[in-house]
Amino acid sequence: MNTSDLEGPALDYWVARGLHEFIREIHFTDSGETLSIRGNDRGKPWDGRFLPSTSWEAASVVLERACKLEMQDHGRGEVVCAVTFGKDGESVEGRGPSLRIALLRAFVRHAFGDTVEDEYLRRPQSLLGARAEPIGESSAIASVEDVPSPGRHIGDISPVPRV
Repeated sequence: MNTSDLEGPALDYWVARGLHEFIREIHFTDSGETLSIRGNDRGKPWDGRFLPSTSWEAASVVLERACKLEMQDHGRGEVVCAVTFGKDGESVEGRGPSLRIALLRAFVRHAFGDTVEDEYLRRPQSLLGARAEPIGESSAIASVEDVPSPGRHIGDISPVPRV
């Protein structure tokens, strides 16, 4: 699919994939229509909906990564922007019905090129750099040895309890 055609949940997904330096997990809710993420952006934890195509609050994480932004509103529902991400980066063009959509398409183009995969997984994913790996479903059968211990810290090694 051309990055210039991305919109809605598909655009939100590819923006999240491009933000792999702070997003750790991607989840889908509302029958796959709403994107939810887990991550940490510059000390601010983010755990919840991530809808940059409809919200400037979410799209601001992309805007903050832009070093240079030039925009032209051609009227007739088309905005063209040229964005430079990174100090030594090249300018990337994005087009859309609004500045937000044009900016997000430019970001996806910067991160992945002119095209992305048509099908994206609508199941939980873990981001490992630019690569996404499906998160396996947890087993319904719990092991007796895996009893939660809320008083312990991650990495604690303790002896087997005596009976």
